Amino acid sequence: MEWEKIEGRPGVGISLFLLEREGRSIPGKLWEPLEPASGPVILIGHGGSSSVEEEHVGSLARGLVRRHGATCVAIDGPVHGRRRGDRSQDPTLVMLDFSQAWSLDDTMTDQMVADWITTLNVIVQEKNVGDRPVGYWGLSMGTILGLPLVAAEPRIAAAVLGLAGIIGPSKDRLARDAERVHCPTLLLMQWDDELFSRESCLALFDALGSDDKQLHITPGSHSAVTTETFLMTASFLAARLLQED
Repeated sequence: MEWEKIEGRPGVGISLFLLEREGRSIPGKLWEPLEPASGPVILIGHGGSSSVEEEHVGSLARGLVRRHGATCVAIDGPVHGRRRGDRSQDPTLVMLDFSQAWSLDDTMTDQMVADWITTLNVIVQEKNVGDRPVGYWGLSMGTILGLPLVAAEPRIAAAVLGLAGIIGPSKDRLARDAERVHCPTLLLMQWDDELFSRESCLALFDALGSDDKQLHITPGSHSAVTTETFLMTASFLAARLLQED
């Protein structure tokens, strides 16, 4: 594993890393407390056309570190971020490449789940956080590829998902895996989402197997998630993972 510490923020240490799994590179980013803390481990899945460098990902991670002593980690999704190599980082082209991979690569979801599990195993070992509760946060593409992880990884004890529905090339997989999600789950939905229909989002919520699930609906388009909503998602994870009020 390769680590590269980069400039942090007050109270937050930030590092880039690169893992290898069976010849496959997994680039990611870690946010951790500078002082000893015992908060949860939060896995953060970014959305389509962005990367671990997305500002809302960093803002969410820094807030979780400062307020709850969390260790947060994100990895670049397929054809995103550092996985692109020399290819253009233009968001339109990134989204086009992902759409093609989503349609044509039947192994994409399983590979991403395995990447996440490898990453979690390494973080647990190298950061000595094996006794901490684990949560997952991921919207849009972060749900398309993250919900199967939540279904497969028993260490994940709470999840924030959303801005996605049972639709698209992997809709059957999402429907099956949603039934296997039994941890406390908060699902976000934008009422005027132009990418995922209301019906598909409601179907995803209905399919979730958890007895402790919440649906939060806000007016606006796919990308119009409010700062208040982001803060609420962090509070949900803290409440479920640490029994905080």
